[in-house]
Order: sequence, then C-alpha cells, then structure tokens
Amino acid sequence: MPLARRDRGPSAPGFRLRGVRAMTRDPGLESQLLDDLDHPDGIESRPMFGGLCHMLNGHMLCAAREGRAMFRVGKEAEPEALLFPGTERMSQSGRDKPGFVWLSGPSLADDTIRRGLARMALAHVSTFPPKDR
Repeated sequence: MPLARRDRGPSAPGFRLRGVRAMTRDPGLESQLLDDLDHPDGIESRPMFGGLCHMLNGHMLCAAREGRAMFRVGKEAEPEALLFPGTERMSQSGRDKPGFVWLSGPSLADDTIRRGLARMALAHVSTFPPKDR
C-alpha cells in the first residue's frame, strides 16, 4: 500500500493500515526472555514481526509476540524442544519453519521451560559466524 509521504509511515503518530490489526507487545515477557539469555556479549534487541526480537551477532535467537515466544533451536534440537509442554512447531502461511518453535500458554510463565529453550537457542545460534553490517 503506497504512502503519500515518508513521514506518514509506521512510526508516525496515529499510523494504521486499513484492515491490519495492531500487534500487542509484552514488555514483561520481552525482559524475561532477555534475562533468560543471561546477557552474553553480542546480544541486541530489535522490533521485528510485530514483537521484539533478541539477536546474537545479528542472528535471530528468540522473540516475544502477542503472549507467546519464538525460539530458534535449530533443526537437530527441534524434536527435543517439542517435548517441552506448551511448545509447537512454528509455521508461517501454512508452511512449517524447521528449527523454530513457539512457546505459549501457562508454560510461558515457567522459568525452567523458558530458560531451557533460551539455552537451546543460544547453543544453536552461537555456532553461526557474526553477520557483517
């Protein structure tokens, strides 16, 4: 949908595309996820996909969005991650996204489950070389 002027984009006050539902962010969950990552060097956070994404050296680790969290655990660790209660395979537009899982429901408040998935994501993403920017 073309915009009449650049200053009328998503960051402009009152901006809203017709028919697009605004995503709700959860600052508490965003902060919990960051704490679960134990703040290693190279962690940064960026608004992305309607939530806040935590990244390691430019690679997506996990994200908080609309009362659920996404973790990038890798294809090899996905079966183990799916054993945690409250997890499900991530799909986008009806297609599975291998190596990514969602955590939702009461399990989202369980520190042990959330931290376990965060550690799995860190173990996977820390094997990637830093992105050039």
